[in-house]
Amino acid sequence: MSQALIVIDVQNDFCPGGALAVPDGDAVVAPINAMMADFETVILTQDWHPAGHSSFASSHAGKAPFDLVEMAYGTQVLWPDHCVQGRKGASFHADLDTSGDLILRKGFRRHIDSYSGFFENDQQTPTGLEGYLRTRGITELTLVGLATDFCVAYTAMDAAKLGFDVSVELSACRAIDLDGSLKRALADMHAAGVQLPTGPA
Repeated sequence: MSQALIVIDVQNDFCPGGALAVPDGDAVVAPINAMMADFETVILTQDWHPAGHSSFASSHAGKAPFDLVEMAYGTQVLWPDHCVQGRKGASFHADLDTSGDLILRKGFRRHIDSYSGFFENDQQTPTGLEGYLRTRGITELTLVGLATDFCVAYTAMDAAKLGFDVSVELSACRAIDLDGSLKRALADMHAAGVQLPTGPA
């Protein structure tokens, strides 16, 4: 019972045809479903933005998707509108097994983005995931999902910082790879002590 699988943001908008599609993003669904039987605890995170979220390029005059802006909490990538609450793009991929123990929604505060499953991007506002895991006595985490170089990596590094034994199963992840972001994320995760089994990223 000390181990949990954390499935990161396997949602329509991050899969082919979505507003912020990760290349080959839907390829993670089958391996993730297969892995679930090996874990007593399965947790799914879900990007859950209100319309007009501050991380959307459309909320900033003269800005385009993937531009960088400075927010109160630091540098923020501006994204296409995605994973808007209640819309099809925010729903989990139809073939994903969602019969886990917990669905944790993040990014629902209008003025701050949330890549990590543990903290919003200010690195101070908790999502509640740590408390849930501590209460359940879970100490070992395996992360899968989308995207390797953003939400998966941020969640993994926060988990390591909080003292969890964490690995990222790269064969069940896919990356955006924005201007070399995948290479940086892999190096940062390795430096943080995250275990990285080999496979597609």
